Amino acid sequence: MALNIDRRGAIGIGVAALSSLSFAPLGAAAPSARKPNIVFIMADDLGYADLSCYGRQDYRTPAVDRLAREGVRLTQAYANSPVCSATRIALMTGRYQYRLRAGLEEPLTPASSYGLPPEQPTLPSLLRNTGYHTSLIGKWHMGALPDYGPLKSGYDEFWGIRGGGVDYFSHAALGQADLWDNDRPVAEVGYLTDLIGQRALDMIERRSADKDPFFLSLHFTAPHWPWEGPEDAAVSERLSKDKTLSALAHFDGGDMATYAAMVVRMDYQIGRILDLLDRKGIADNTIVIFTSDNGGERFSNVWPFTGRKGELLEGGLRIPAVVRWPGKIPAGSVSEQVTISMDWLPTLLGAAGVNLPMDASSDGINIMPSLSGKSGAVDRTLYWRYLNFDQQACRMGNWKYLKILNEEFLFDVVADPLERANLKARYPSIFAQLTASYHSWNREMLPLDPKAFTHGFSGKEMADHFGVKSPVMHSGTID
Repeated sequence: MALNIDRRGAIGIGVAALSSLSFAPLGAAAPSARKPNIVFIMADDLGYADLSCYGRQDYRTPAVDRLAREGVRLTQAYANSPVCSATRIALMTGRYQYRLRAGLEEPLTPASSYGLPPEQPTLPSLLRNTGYHTSLIGKWHMGALPDYGPLKSGYDEFWGIRGGGVDYFSHAALGQADLWDNDRPVAEVGYLTDLIGQRALDMIERRSADKDPFFLSLHFTAPHWPWEGPEDAAVSERLSKDKTLSALAHFDGGDMATYAAMVVRMDYQIGRILDLLDRKGIADNTIVIFTSDNGGERFSNVWPFTGRKGELLEGGLRIPAVVRWPGKIPAGSVSEQVTISMDWLPTLLGAAGVNLPMDASSDGINIMPSLSGKSGAVDRTLYWRYLNFDQQACRMGNWKYLKILNEEFLFDVVADPLERANLKARYPSIFAQLTASYHSWNREMLPLDPKAFTHGFSGKEMADHFGVKSPVMHSGTID
């Protein structure tokens, strides 16, 4: 058994190394074909099983379920980080976020002087260079004005929030308004999920008849805190009048019914977008992706995993991912391809027939051949680290190395998705192989920064900083 795993692990290391050096657009669109439109939908803090097509039973998500029926549902999709900013930087760059200074800030706070460098090639900038119109509607959270922003990193237009989260009705965080039309602050009335959905519809209406393809990053804030459904304007008003309540909304707010209302409303807006693609006759030439930025929050269903956002347990990293591309991806299929957020850059460039420039690089791989059935699943070796609680992780084949504080573990996450049986003593050679692989990879990344927001905090200090009574795992973050 160990010999077979070692062979698979070696293959995974080889694939990861090759993918970081170059990219060939396997499964790319034919040069003569019209390039596909791309709608990339990302939820915020949605857990692995928070969709009915992934097992949620107390509410339904018919729009995303439809995408799964008409496309492929991935069962081994990972976020690049258990928190927001870091994953978004990896998504944008196709690289491990730890290669960039901004990626060491987890979360990236509004007061930080760091952000996604404008000179860094990104998924929208690379697509725009080949004729795509690019839009970000929703959440940015990768650096503040005047140095950083969507319009500086490849987007033609932006409408949404720049920070990590805002009230769904006042569109403010701790009394500070955060709603923007390009680089101009705006004030609008309405539930934020609905406003984001309507802006996406307006953009598609404008671009649907255009000869140039469009790339729409539709980054909802739902179901991120504060816990407010579309009928909770009174809750929003009460929070806005009490700064103590507003500051603690993440820790003392919400319930299952509110969470359900937030997810269902987001799904409703997604359904409106799918219907518009149909009415405009462009659904067959539009790739639609739905996923999340990290694992689930307190009300999420992460079964069959444990852990949540802010943790390198599977529940903090595993995310739903559904892809529909009519005529290219078999309808109703399920893929066990191990994938990660940074794979979307090479995958979507490949689908658009775009070669990665020589002055750019990607740590991700093009998974479209696997999703389309043109090739089998590719073995991967993936790595994570998170400053809080000194967490480290590496997945190679079915095996996962995990470190939390001073404890180290070895799990078979396929046979034991709950990560209960620590096998490091039973399989010492495999444990040694994964730990060595992790440390070899870590030496290639930027070192941890003692000035980074979450670095240097003990568990108690993190708990005190965020107002949590006991410094235990699952204390959460403000991201």
